[in-house]
Amino acid sequence: MSISVYNTLTQKKEAFQPTDPNDIKMYVCGPTVYNYIHIGNARPAVVFDTLYRLLKHHYPNVTYARNITDVDDKINKAAKEQNVDIRVISDQFADAYRQDINQLNVLQPDMEPRATENIDQMIDMIKRLVEKGFAYAAEGHVLFDVQAYENYGELSNRSLEDMLAGARVEVAPYKKYAGDFVLWKPSTDDLPGWDSPWGRGRPGWHIECSAMIERHLGTTIDIHGGGQDLTFPHHENEIAQSTCAHDGETYVKYWMHNGYITIQNKDSNSQEKMSKSLGNFITLRELLAEIPGEVVRFALLSAHYRSQLNWSTDLIEQAYTALDKLYTPLRELDLPTNTTSAEVSQSFLDALNDDLNTPRAVAELHNLAKQINKAESKDEKIAIAHQLKASAALMGLLTHSADEWFKSRGNQSEDGLSDDAIDALVQERIDAKKNKDFARADAIRDELKDAGIELEDTRDGTRWQRS
Repeated sequence: MSISVYNTLTQKKEAFQPTDPNDIKMYVCGPTVYNYIHIGNARPAVVFDTLYRLLKHHYPNVTYARNITDVDDKINKAAKEQNVDIRVISDQFADAYRQDINQLNVLQPDMEPRATENIDQMIDMIKRLVEKGFAYAAEGHVLFDVQAYENYGELSNRSLEDMLAGARVEVAPYKKYAGDFVLWKPSTDDLPGWDSPWGRGRPGWHIECSAMIERHLGTTIDIHGGGQDLTFPHHENEIAQSTCAHDGETYVKYWMHNGYITIQNKDSNSQEKMSKSLGNFITLRELLAEIPGEVVRFALLSAHYRSQLNWSTDLIEQAYTALDKLYTPLRELDLPTNTTSAEVSQSFLDALNDDLNTPRAVAELHNLAKQINKAESKDEKIAIAHQLKASAALMGLLTHSADEWFKSRGNQSEDGLSDDAIDALVQERIDAKKNKDFARADAIRDELKDAGIELEDTRDGTRWQRS
């Protein structure tokens, strides 16, 4: 067993060597709960869920924490507009987040700390940073002094000047340096706040994750994940805070970041990053109203997690077609839903072990599906099918029976089977005839006939039409 991951900190792929193989610790930045998440926000949930499944396959104990940011200016704004407590807004959209990603077959993390339930830990960490000379109080604020930490910029690999030029920072007279970031800020009477040594206020965003990791996972963790957009300033600031608070102790061994999802700009026809600020986003809830969660999950995993993923109708159609081809050879086999006891394909596992190479892993799933078609005996078909299902489960896929899949097909025609499903069955019949499995070939013809599909074998291949 050898897992390798790309470490953003070192900018290279490294062999994964946990601090304690019997106690893997992973943290992923979760949602800020003021609205429904868009499909770009769903990508890290699915990517790191897949990594969590892989780690659990290899190691006896994995603790996965994914936080909820439930105190934020956007939440405050929404609560003010509706004249309700921030907890009403955050509870509503935290529940919506769980409901939506549950449809993507995302496992519940081992813990889900909320920012508002860890304020004391944040205050304690800020006090230590002030005492150690890495932070200072000014006009009710507490700020981290980035010039006091000599390694600031190591994650994003940029100098202070470059980071300051490329970041949107608040220019304020109480800052020693424009790039200093807020650890604590004052709250007016109409805003949520907590008592602190610096007056009534609320935490800055960056200190939240550092404090929650310290409290729930310890001073050093194995993996910290999130979207590429969090590399700077959020994760850069986390490193600075936690390293300084812990007297230079390593904060995170492996930093992992997934790439952006882009969508076509209607005006220019170019691809641009999907974001709420640009107003070009598609909410996951809107997608799930029309597309099965398994299709969305497959689409999100179809590209390597570090690469850009272009969201389009073509991508969704490709996901439908691929899943049809994987489910089709399972239709004749009466498999139990749970096949976790089956052995995972080694070539499939090798793909996931290689920095979560999901495109290569998908190719291995298709190879197993082809092997089922070529197998001569039913027992052999069943054995390979179990391996296919067990392997796919590590990606959170093929969790339904084939019958359930084809009954719930989102792009099924009113006449029954979709065109893609029919094509897949026709190809399976061609493969069966080549392998002299005439019983299976006849069974497919009968199955299609029952579905109202007539086949015609010609010199140029097999044609079909709906009767």
